[in-house]
Parts: sequence; C-alpha cells; structure tokens
Amino acid sequence: MLVLFETPAGFALFKVLDEGKLNKVEDLSKEFLAADSARKLVSLQAFSKFENTSEALEAATKLLESTPSKGLRKFLRAHCDGETLGVADSKLGNAIKEKLKIDCVHNNAVMELLRGVRTQLTELITGLGAQDLAPMSLGLSHSLSRYKLKFSADKVDTMIVQAIGLLDDLEKELNTYAMRVREWYGWHFPELTKIVQDNILYAKTVKLMGDRANAAKLDFSEILPEEVETEVKEAAVISMGTEINDLDLINIKELCDQVLNLSDYRAQLYDYLKSRMNTVAPNLTALVGELVGARLIAHGGSLLNLAKQPGSTVQILGAEKGSLQSS
Repeated sequence: MLVLFETPAGFALFKVLDEGKLNKVEDLSKEFLAADSARKLVSLQAFSKFENTSEALEAATKLLESTPSKGLRKFLRAHCDGETLGVADSKLGNAIKEKLKIDCVHNNAVMELLRGVRTQLTELITGLGAQDLAPMSLGLSHSLSRYKLKFSADKVDTMIVQAIGLLDDLEKELNTYAMRVREWYGWHFPELTKIVQDNILYAKTVKLMGDRANAAKLDFSEILPEEVETEVKEAAVISMGTEINDLDLINIKELCDQVLNLSDYRAQLYDYLKSRMNTVAPNLTALVGELVGARLIAHGGSLLNLAKQPGSTVQILGAEKGSLQSS
C-alpha cells in the first residue's frame, strides 16, 4: 500500500512497510515519536518536486477542488501501478480512481498515518530540510491566498468601487462640515446664509471676510458675482447677528479650510473616477455617465459580475434604496 502526501515542495509517495500495524489506529502515533521507528513503518517510494511556485499553486488549487493536477496524474501513473493508494481526501480518491483506475483508500488509519508522516516529514524525505520547507510554505500560502481572494493588481474595477464609495463618503462629510460652518457663523451674520446658497462659495466668503464689519472694504469679485457682492455688503451693515471674537473666527476659518480642502479632493477624485470609467467601461459610461456607471459596478461587485447580469437585475440594482439616488 502507498500513501500520497502533499507538501509545499512537491508530491511524495510513501510505501507502508508493515500494513498490519494499520489495524491498531490508536497505536500509530507512537510509531512516529522517533525518526527510526517511523522509517520502519513507512519509506519514501518517490518524490515529485515542483519546478516553480506557479506549478505548486496549480497543484494546490486542484487539490482544493478535489481534482488531481496534470503533474500529479503523471506522477501516480509512473509509481502506482497495481498498488492501493491511501489519500487524505475521499473526493480526490474518487477522482483518481475514475481517471487513473487506481484503487484509493480513505479511512482513519490513513489519516493517522498522514499525521505521523507530517511530524517526521523532513526525516523521511532526504534533502528536504525545515529551513527549505518554511519559505516554500510561506510562498505557496501567499499565492494561494491571492488566488482564493481573487486578488489581481490589474483589477482596476476594484479601484472604481473604492473610489465611488469614497466619493459618496466625502459628499456626506462635506455637507456636514458645510452645514456646521453655516450654523456657527450664522450667529454672527445670519443673513449671509440666504444670500450665498452654495456651500463652497459660502466657506470662501466667510474665510475672506471674517468679521462682517470687514465686508465693506473687501473685494469679493473673485468669489461672488457683482450683484451678490453688493447684497452681502449691504446686509453686513444692517445685520442682526451677535458680535464674535477673534478666537471664534480662527476656529471658523479653520473649519472653512477643511470644507475647501475636502471640496478640492472631491474634484480630484471625480476626475480620477471619470478617467478610470472612460478607460475600463467606456460603453457603460456613454450610456449612463461616470457616477451612475460606477455605482452600478459597485452594486454588482465588479464589472464582470455586472456584465453577466440580465437587464432585469440591473434594473433592480438601480432601484435599490440609496443606490443611485445621489446621482
């Protein structure tokens, strides 16, 4: 009887030298307490080393799917002629039996045998030291994790999903900060709220003006239209607001800076999103625009998932509460 053991370095086949001991499963672990006793129970029949990480990843992913890889099939054909094969996965055993006509066994004795082999692995496989096995295990685990997470550095639709999420968050934060500026400064110059409706222009006006008493001598032409500037100056003279001290003005101006910085970053992020959408999904962008298209991709999970959806599902995505309303 042979036993198949998978390692990060390659596939190993062990010959069971004393099959009678498999009848006492509870005593098998004692056989592997020392390397010498382990060698009396099993010996290395053959070892197929992976040539590179890609081959190891392919073999590992196939094993996760309970399917023998091309390399494993070739290895078993060469060394399992007429032998019974012990495997750790019953589904893999069924696949091997179906494709290679090799009888496979999966039971408690085989599992206990594999646990024992694992404890003495570097002693049973000549030339495979712990210092070699550790980096191989680490490299394979990283590659396998990327595969399982479907990670891809070129998967730019993931960037679109993140960007549209951040853009929505920025919009909420910007509105919150802008309303706080209006409420805070409104105690000093309440009339300004109705005169300047745009939040960004309001923040710029407050930052430039400071105390409303300064309005008459300031030039707002770079910020406000001429008629609005005139209205602001006239309202500042007759304002019913309370007086404000310098410390309050310093904090209000700092809050205005936060509003303006968030606004600048939002514009920069929108340009980035627009560029990505025109590159990744030009047809979708032409149909529904950058923002709606990005939100559809986000709700679909990815551009590929969205492309697979029928029209009725896309319609449902668009109708979900809070999905596309902000567009």
